[in-house]
Amino acid sequence: MTDLFASDPAPTDTGPRPLADRLRPQKLSEVIGQSQVLGPEAPLTVMLSSGALSSLVFWGPPGVGKTTIARLLAHETDLHFVQISAIFTGVPDLKKVFEAAKIRRQNGQGTLLFVDEIHRFNKAQQDGFLPHMEDGTILLVGATTENPSFELNAAVLSRAQVLVLERLDLKDLELLAQRAERDLEKALPLDGPAREALLEMADGDGRALLNLIEQVAAWTVEGKLDKTALAARLMRRAAQYDKSGDAHYNLISALHKSVRGSDPDASLYWFARMLEGGEDPRYLARRITRMAVEDIGLADPQAQAVCLQAWETYERLGSPEGELALAQALVYLALAPKSNATYTAYKGARRAAKQTGSHPPPKHILNAPTALMKDQGYGKDYAYDHDAEDGFSGANYFPDGMDRPDLYQPVERGFERDLKKRLDYFARLRAKRTGKA
Repeated sequence: MTDLFASDPAPTDTGPRPLADRLRPQKLSEVIGQSQVLGPEAPLTVMLSSGALSSLVFWGPPGVGKTTIARLLAHETDLHFVQISAIFTGVPDLKKVFEAAKIRRQNGQGTLLFVDEIHRFNKAQQDGFLPHMEDGTILLVGATTENPSFELNAAVLSRAQVLVLERLDLKDLELLAQRAERDLEKALPLDGPAREALLEMADGDGRALLNLIEQVAAWTVEGKLDKTALAARLMRRAAQYDKSGDAHYNLISALHKSVRGSDPDASLYWFARMLEGGEDPRYLARRITRMAVEDIGLADPQAQAVCLQAWETYERLGSPEGELALAQALVYLALAPKSNATYTAYKGARRAAKQTGSHPPPKHILNAPTALMKDQGYGKDYAYDHDAEDGFSGANYFPDGMDRPDLYQPVERGFERDLKKRLDYFARLRAKRTGKA
């Protein structure tokens, strides 16, 4: 039986090829960047040198070499390379791929199956790879821009090693630009700042840079263009941001931690990054308010009100004017005294409630609307605090037999400094009234 997925004959036409295709590396040593997986002691190098290549999942942003590295791995190991995309491949197609791989294996050749956008396969489709991975029919190399921990089945992850590919830095992009200039046999008509701006426009995406370079190289210009002229001719690449994906959670985490770290500049930067990516300002308003409650709390009780006022202002003004109110709230939060004492106390109270959830309140603080309840001791010896000296009885309000926990521990910052004084004052009075001083 013939191989259903045999390689197509080499193309005989000599039509134009995009620069990105012409510069595709022919061996792993030509790959720019990704030293963390391709360096001398890096995972892929060790696997290849030991002849023990395992199934892999490449996790990284677009344009960093996931497909290229997979293709070169097949070449280095003499495996037949098959590429599919989870976007266009259904169950019938997968069955054909697996059947062809089985025939190929019977003929003495293995198959490296590269699955682009593997996270788009559902659980059942991902499970379909398992038996073919286990019996050696295929060596799976998946590529994903989403966090594999969330998007891929645990069974697939247990049989594959996840390798993180990183966005290309400016040094890598410059090497790629120089390689492009050698292929084009001419230098780009850009001065230094304009060249750097071009690299920044690619935003770590090698393929995007080569596409930009191809446009610039086609221009007929005299001399060299400056940064302003370049910006007039080229549109900056849109920010990579998926409002429901991994980038969404990474950026809101960066924003939250910048506020917690009292850095207003970083807070505004991540706030702007999310807005530029198309994030809903109402989502940001909600999360900003949460930051006030969780990380500032009673160290500055006004912080929560500032957030709610900014939120209301946004609702009245809309975008883009209302976003300035949210930015103002962010700066306030970043510079406010920080305390998570209430947040920590709340979590501690929830844990204690789960552990002692069946304990009733002490009878002395229960009302006794009936004679029977009064006979049971409800309300007996209740100490009415307003009648006590200093308006404080020091009575126990926790269940009988439960050790009193110290849940709320205010910090020595902001308004909580005053609250700590009050807490310590009542603690001394309680000890005195209960004879435990």
